[in-house]
Amino acid sequence: MKEIKISKKSKKLPRGDDGHKVISLRLPLERLAELEDLSNKTDRSRNEVINMLLKAALENVTVEE
Repeated sequence: MKEIKISKKSKKLPRGDDGHKVISLRLPLERLAELEDLSNKTDRSRNEVINMLLKAALENVTVEE
């Protein structure tokens, strides 16, 4: 799989109604710990990290017939 690179965030943006939808997600504790670690290393919120990873995965996924 293609490597995913996430840079450190330079400044925090204000929160607000931005056209996004809130969802609930169940994760194994180990996965949550990995996301928290990546969030701390990049100075990004866990939400930002999850969205970046999902976007990269969706751009590289192939559906097998």
